[in-house]
Amino acid sequence: MPNRTELLAPVGKLAPQPWMDLPETRAVVAALTRDGAEVRFVGGCVRDALAHRPVTDIDIATHDPPEKVIALLEAAGIRAIPTGIAHGTVTAVTGSRHFEITTLRIDVETDGRRAKVAFTDDWVADAARRDFTINALSCSPAGDVYDPFDGMADLAAGRIRFVGRAAERIREDALRLLRFFRFQAIFGRPPPDPEALDACRTLAPLVDQLSGERVRSELFRILLAPDPASTISLMRGEGVLERVLPEAGDVSRLRVLAWLETTAVKIDGIEPDALRRLAALVRADRDGARAIAARLRLSNTERDRLVALTAPEEALAPTTDARARRKMFHQLGGAAARDRALLAWAEELADTPHPPKGRNDAWTTLVKDAVAWTPREFPLKGRDAIALGIPAGERVGEALADVERWWIEGDFQAGREECLARLKERL
Repeated sequence: MPNRTELLAPVGKLAPQPWMDLPETRAVVAALTRDGAEVRFVGGCVRDALAHRPVTDIDIATHDPPEKVIALLEAAGIRAIPTGIAHGTVTAVTGSRHFEITTLRIDVETDGRRAKVAFTDDWVADAARRDFTINALSCSPAGDVYDPFDGMADLAAGRIRFVGRAAERIREDALRLLRFFRFQAIFGRPPPDPEALDACRTLAPLVDQLSGERVRSELFRILLAPDPASTISLMRGEGVLERVLPEAGDVSRLRVLAWLETTAVKIDGIEPDALRRLAALVRADRDGARAIAARLRLSNTERDRLVALTAPEEALAPTTDARARRKMFHQLGGAAARDRALLAWAEELADTPHPPKGRNDAWTTLVKDAVAWTPREFPLKGRDAIALGIPAGERVGEALADVERWWIEGDFQAGREECLARLKERL
């Protein structure tokens, strides 16, 4: 067990990082250290840099209280937003970049959802309140890396390990249970940490107290992992999935869909999509899909898309008839046709891993054409029907719908004058 002096000492040096050398980063660091305070980059940016992954969010810790952080930033002409002042968090905005700055803290009281904190100047105590060892890493602006809980070794080994006792950390914040599976999906390698799994299995009922928004956020991040099916299967085996998504079915369609999105189909416009992957995982009718959307607090647009994907009105299959494809794309929209094609293709491959010759080529053509589809605009408007003497009301819609059907059956070739002539004939 390392002594406190060893815990406080740096363990290595982070190679120069572009995000550390940004003018905006340097300006924020200069402002925070003006009076001599020590600051460090913490959490995900250090972890991702060590793992050679893209760094998107830059978080900084300091022992100065949030009021002084705000004063230092504003004195340097940097906008300061008190985004979580009770927890010591201030957001610095400079140019187009945001930096989350948090005062070192310790937990005073926790209830499984939120914590009351006290500020401290103890870097190790602050690191000890973090969830996983790989997230307890920090580094100075000069690149000195601090690793009080062997996070670097865990990161290299693909081991997701809680700081301290796993059960205690989950009881402090139940969201950490789902975060374990998310980090296992992204950074972990089998076998998972046995203590963590045991705690997740034992404390799975705590998931019930989480809000739909927090569950959705973690679930979607799991679904966007490179191999979501394996993590979903792990969650099912530990009794967690039934708490999150009882409607989940077999993972085979999800596994194939993830493969299609990332490996099999190299088409611009096809990339991992959390909602499409959710639709691949669940088995639900329209009412069931709406219930999922309500529970996960999806937007109305997301809800409607989930309903359309989980309970389509008709089956979709590839066809060699380009004209029929264009008609379908017009009716569904290119994006919806793309999603339904990928889901139907994934289901077919899950059932029949070795399809007949040419079948995958037909699916590929369907997906490519859906991605490339440019919506066609019907040439006529309601005012055109009224100008011909049709009274405003339902008859206008009926007349235009009849001509539009004719226009679609003609493969969208008729122009405005031809459509007007067809409308006159109908009259």
